[in-house]
Amino acid sequence: MLSPAPELTPEIAALLRRAMFPDPVRIALALEAYRTHSDRRIFVWDVDGRPVCAAGVQLAGREAQVLHIGTRPEQAGRGHGRNLLHAVAAQLGLTRLTAETDDDAVGFYRRSGFEVAEVAGRGGQRRYLCTLNLGETGNPGG
Repeated sequence: MLSPAPELTPEIAALLRRAMFPDPVRIALALEAYRTHSDRRIFVWDVDGRPVCAAGVQLAGREAQVLHIGTRPEQAGRGHGRNLLHAVAAQLGLTRLTAETDDDAVGFYRRSGFEVAEVAGRGGQRRYLCTLNLGETGNPGG
């Protein structure tokens, strides 16, 4: 079940950290941005009242970019991430949801209905722009 995160608890921060570059300074800055930037929001997917997946997004009108998404390792592969992103898009009435990712996560976005295009890499790694076009209805396919 989808729920907006009322606050950035240690449990939710741990989920988001799973999608962050493992640099303590960069992690601290990214988490602080969720507390201080009005265009950033965190959403959580709960199972039996326990957060199993969290996503941080940056809003721009009726579009949003997924900045981070992390799932508990023991809950991976069960559709929680996909369900979370689609529920966020529907709740916010988004027309488009995007994410930039690498080889490790591009398959997740493809399986979740995103169109994928390779973009300029960084640090010798391939990068991908993943786009979920939702149309005016907030649902995939318009």
